[in-house]
Amino acid sequence: MPGVPGAMNFRDIGGLPAGDRVTRSGVLFRSGNLARLGDEGRAGLRELGIRRIVDLRDDDEVVREPSLIEGLDIEVRRAPLFLGSVASFFTEDISLEAMYRALVDDSSARITEVVRAVLGDQPVLVHCTVGKDRTGVTVAIMLAAAGVDRSAVVADYARTETLLPAAHTARVVAGLRHLHPEARHLEELATRSPAPVMTGLLDDLATRFGSPADYLRAHGIADDELTELRRVIVGP
Repeated sequence: MPGVPGAMNFRDIGGLPAGDRVTRSGVLFRSGNLARLGDEGRAGLRELGIRRIVDLRDDDEVVREPSLIEGLDIEVRRAPLFLGSVASFFTEDISLEAMYRALVDDSSARITEVVRAVLGDQPVLVHCTVGKDRTGVTVAIMLAAAGVDRSAVVADYARTETLLPAAHTARVVAGLRHLHPEARHLEELATRSPAPVMTGLLDDLATRFGSPADYLRAHGIADDELTELRRVIVGP
């Protein structure tokens, strides 16, 4: 599969086990922001046939690091997933678990928007700034609701930590530490994607709603949409 130079943490969700089937390749992609794409990166998106991008960042992030996709015939949908700014999580020094609980509780309407955007056109790319938290949680919920094996959902989330460039991570942590010298959860919030955190989130959704699919149902996704999500994501 062709890569996308300049798009950090970019990957296809294809090939994940879903019972006796696997997820389709070339349908749903995930990544960090597209603010460092050059000609090769834009050519990569074009070669993959990406038709829709779903950007989960807030307005400030988009202004600060605009997507460099000029010249591409790609529809962009905005679905900002945090009610407050990203910086507020470092100021409040909350844990990754608490951030994810806030995300699924406070941004449920936007998560359903993302699901419908994925259903509406493919191939589709879902991204935020790093592709770790907002993208990680939203993609995990969609994969789980589509019937992807739980262990594969968790492993796909955890894989992000291995794909973040060390030099970039060091710069981000140093900058944030200067702003928030006492923050206990800073490195975890900025750079980690621990498997137990995603396991805990899936457990929480199961406890409170029944399953990730039931979480989506509770927030407006209909059964026929869930059926279509499974068809889109999981191969025959």
